[in-house]
Amino acid sequence: MTTFQAQNTPRTTPISIPAIEVHDATVAYHRKPVLWDVDVCIPQHKLVAIIGPNGAGKSTLLKAILGLVPMASGKVEVLGKPLREVRRRVGYVPQRESVDWDFPASVLDVVTMGRYARLGWIRRPGKADRAAALDCLARVGMQDLAARQISELSGGQQQRTFLARALAQDADVYLMDEPFAGVDATTERTIVDVLRAMRDTGRTVIAVHHDLSTVPEYFDHILLLNVRLVASGPVAATFTRDNLHATYGGRLTVIDQTAEAIRLAHDGALPSVP
Repeated sequence: MTTFQAQNTPRTTPISIPAIEVHDATVAYHRKPVLWDVDVCIPQHKLVAIIGPNGAGKSTLLKAILGLVPMASGKVEVLGKPLREVRRRVGYVPQRESVDWDFPASVLDVVTMGRYARLGWIRRPGKADRAAALDCLARVGMQDLAARQISELSGGQQQRTFLARALAQDADVYLMDEPFAGVDATTERTIVDVLRAMRDTGRTVIAVHHDLSTVPEYFDHILLLNVRLVASGPVAATFTRDNLHATYGGRLTVIDQTAEAIRLAHDGALPSVP
């Protein structure tokens, strides 16, 4: 397997500058707030989970950071600057359901699209870009499927393709909307390993996540959201029963299912994915 050197180059942005700063962000759909007065600071070089019940505004927060939905109020800074100044340093992995997987394109074509932001409007992908895309596919175990049409992929293979495309962007900050949704245990482990490697080379990954039982094992930092921000901080200090109760309200079954995960996290005995 070839080595895509850019992916292993540590970043030089001062660590004191947050990866993301959101100030007083409010987003409303049809005059109904889906995010209300959210103010949060996310540090660099972390794996960050955004958790909360359905309808809490988790995906909307990602889209607001990316400028994909208008904010009624507030502002966002990425690596200390407005998004428009650092857009090429930000990668996005949307939900799989948002893509037309019947579009006639190969896996390699889709991953190579991750290079487009670096090429501009005039240049076409060259051999070096294809080689970089193939390397990214190898990192997610998909190199043997490079020529396959995306319509022929399983759900897990689709998610790996999305992740490879994000890697091809060689960004500093990645926003991922449910990267583990609907994948098998092998794919989940592959994704976790890739995300950890990204963090260890100076990237920041912020992911909407639903499986509370894996939060202590997978993530360093957490945001608990239910239209308003309930809490944010390191997992060890923030992923607590009280904060979960404040986030999920009366959904005690959900909280009870995570009580053991919290206990194991505090005891240092984390569960693992088979």
